[in-house]
Amino acid sequence: MRGNRRMMEIAADAAVVLLGTLVYASGLYFFIEPCNMAPGGASGIALILSHLTSLPVGLLTAALNVPMFLAGYRYIGRDYMWKTLLSVGSFTVFYDWILSRFPVYEGEPLLSCLFGGVLWGLGIGLVFMRAGSTGGTDIINKIIHQKKPHLQLGKVTFATDAVIILASVFAFGSLESGLYAIITIFVCTQIIDAMIYGGDRGKLVYVFSQKTPEISARIMKELERGTTFLRAEGGYTGAEQRVLMCAVRRSEYYAVKRLVHEIDPAAFMIAADSSEVMGEGFLPLDAHK
Repeated sequence: MRGNRRMMEIAADAAVVLLGTLVYASGLYFFIEPCNMAPGGASGIALILSHLTSLPVGLLTAALNVPMFLAGYRYIGRDYMWKTLLSVGSFTVFYDWILSRFPVYEGEPLLSCLFGGVLWGLGIGLVFMRAGSTGGTDIINKIIHQKKPHLQLGKVTFATDAVIILASVFAFGSLESGLYAIITIFVCTQIIDAMIYGGDRGKLVYVFSQKTPEISARIMKELERGTTFLRAEGGYTGAEQRVLMCAVRRSEYYAVKRLVHEIDPAAFMIAADSSEVMGEGFLPLDAHK
């Protein structure tokens, strides 16, 4: 039973990663590349190199991801990396062999920025929500986020893309290319942060179970979230028990729910929305000063 459930989870992860990669690739192909923009990441570098060499964007992206993949495999777990490999491989297929059969949008550049940024952000957000990445600098961003968890992924992504945007200005010979790329990245990062962080709101989870120590250990190891035990007494039985309390981001709630059910299907779980979570691993306490 547990093996079947695990296979279903892997299949669901793979399906969402493939969907996210298709959406991400569509934004780049239909809207971003036709405007001679390179809004960061390995795909942005690939767009610049493709413009200079006429080589396929998907193939260039795959080649650029090899050193990033090796770095990520060393610092990040296998579960994260197989999803990244799936995304990178499918991106090449989607971009070079499937989407290339369709006409691109060649209208107003500002509309290309907006729609390209929305699709790009939605695709990356979907992949991030299943604990994967689209490869390239996303892997570097993930490593940075692990070491500095209070930094939002969208803002980290924006920072690492600055050099690539500057390079695109010289490669395309147009200042407008860089300015449009900035708009695209801004839209993309807003979408990513909205999907992953939901406006910095979180979930406060209470778990009632005979296996709370095991659940706590798994949450701290796999999600890198702290937990707290509360002493409680059953109103009907009068029996004492330990209740596990944990604050997580909304994007992490699904993982907690799945983990609790895997360890103790009979567990009683309460989840409440939190308007804001501040402290280590979330927003810094002085974030709104």
